[in-house]
Amino acid sequence: MADHKAQASKDKMDAVSSTVRGRVGIVAIGRNEGNRLIQCLDSLAPLGLPIVYVDSASTDGSPAAAKARSADVLDLDLTIAFTAARARNEGFDRLLSIAPDIEYVQFVDGDCEIEDGWIAAAVDFLDQHSDAAVVCGRRKERYPEASFYNRICDQEWNTDIGQSNACGGDALMRVSALTAVGGYNSGIIAGEEPEMCSRMRSNGLKIWRIDQPMTIHDADMHHFRQWWLRAVRSGFGYAQVWWTTRQVGTALYGRELARAIFWAVVLPLLFLAGAVFFHPLLLLLLPGVYLLQIARMAVKQGAGDGFSWKIATLNIVGKFGESLGIFRFIARMVKGQQGGAIFYK
Repeated sequence: MADHKAQASKDKMDAVSSTVRGRVGIVAIGRNEGNRLIQCLDSLAPLGLPIVYVDSASTDGSPAAAKARSADVLDLDLTIAFTAARARNEGFDRLLSIAPDIEYVQFVDGDCEIEDGWIAAAVDFLDQHSDAAVVCGRRKERYPEASFYNRICDQEWNTDIGQSNACGGDALMRVSALTAVGGYNSGIIAGEEPEMCSRMRSNGLKIWRIDQPMTIHDADMHHFRQWWLRAVRSGFGYAQVWWTTRQVGTALYGRELARAIFWAVVLPLLFLAGAVFFHPLLLLLLPGVYLLQIARMAVKQGAGDGFSWKIATLNIVGKFGESLGIFRFIARMVKGQQGGAIFYK
């Protein structure tokens, strides 16, 4: 069995070497990912590519596990706020210091496993599309059946194939394109990829999603609190990215901001005003409005599926979490505070 695995690993390395060896480097980022990080690095090691693992103060032995798998480990300075964008930037800088001649960089989150064949397919795509800066593929959940929240994530990853406005955390990028825009905005807590991609698109470059398995993700989300914090993080990211991109003329996430504020703030205030100035019973109609919206969304997705009703309900509840994140961003901005990442696991 051991000989079989060794041969499979060698075959995988040989298949990749002819097209990507010396041209691609890897930046993986993580914090307390445990076995997920090990699976991530084990999927990368057979490729024989330079790997930089950036750790955000893990306490589970992640740096040691990465070193044992021949990754160059970078421990982030604890005195500076953690963000995924900062981790990717510092990892990218380290990667270029040890592999200055690479053409492409593959970013991957530490809770993801790279699919066989992805790197070669992504490199081939960028080789054939000189105006493409970024290519990403299909991401799927490792355990979608483990929890309702995991299944939601699995559905979220099922995005359209073709030219896109942005990528996610896992993507292969052209080094020259990333360098030209100055990398990620290290201060952005969530939504750093769309913000960075918007700058690339302003340079006339394109972002693509191709129909190729890319990564297996493990959300490991089993509790409402995790999902709630993720919603808060999203709201903070919407506000921060909108505020950042509006200053350069292409505001992102305006629609998401408007929806969150309308359902969680404006609508309740309207009914409260109606109850105060017209009749108290008007306030009792508010739950009915939310129920109607939930029903509308559930029917659109397939009313006969109980999962559709659960998703629709969480969609409405999530607007309150997103609004909380929006107000957190406003509070930090007013106080002049930068702030770090909002972790949900």
